Amino acid sequence: MHKNEGMEISGAGAVVTGGASGLGWETSRVLARAGARVTILDLAGSNGAARAEVIGGSFIETDVTDEHQVAAAVARAAEDAPLRIAVNCAGVATPAKLLDRDGDPAAGIETFERVLRINLLGTYRVTAHAAAAMARTEPTQDGDRGVIINTASVAAFDGQVGQPGYAASKGGVHAMTLPLARELARHAIRICTIAPGIMETPMLAGLPEAAQESLGQQVPYPTRLGRPGEFAALVTSIIENGYLNGETIRLDGAIRMAPR
Repeated sequence: MHKNEGMEISGAGAVVTGGASGLGWETSRVLARAGARVTILDLAGSNGAARAEVIGGSFIETDVTDEHQVAAAVARAAEDAPLRIAVNCAGVATPAKLLDRDGDPAAGIETFERVLRINLLGTYRVTAHAAAAMARTEPTQDGDRGVIINTASVAAFDGQVGQPGYAASKGGVHAMTLPLARELARHAIRICTIAPGIMETPMLAGLPEAAQESLGQQVPYPTRLGRPGEFAALVTSIIENGYLNGETIRLDGAIRMAPR
């Protein structure tokens, strides 16, 4: 392997936020299957402990909005194996409009702030602590220290009515990718972002089948919902491709969301 050709997953320590369900769980499974020592970071009410047992990994109860919890979780994960991979999947998509039906400011500012705290500030917080741990890690034989992969959304570019908070938070995740990649270059740490389209997640699974089919029909090709396995496959591709850095990749079947 030539220098900087890519990161070896086998034997690396990995943290996955939101790793107990949806895209995060599939990513945790795929990384563990590839030989990574995976630590799932998720909320107390999740089934993270059971999920970690399935893949032979660890679970640490973590709220990404809590600085002390994140710092402690990343430090503990780095004790299990050299931390070289961090994937941020934790997020919420709570809708809230700017104005109510009477044209007055809607009581949605609290929702807007909460979505930003989880999706944007939470991602930044985990990224900061993961990068600090990686920077203290001995580089691999090929000179790499780590890879950080964050999750945005096509809403960062095609935000719909009722999504100002979600779109702003995911737009922020996209916007910070390049400056962080530039900063972390001196530490031999790469960072990329994935912007999924309409994916088969627990959130969508709660919709009627007809509604799911309708959403899938909006995708040009393939005309269906995206699969968690496709997200996880892109995660591994980014890790293994040493020249991918500072980029946001849409994973969406070429969809462009309508206003509503």
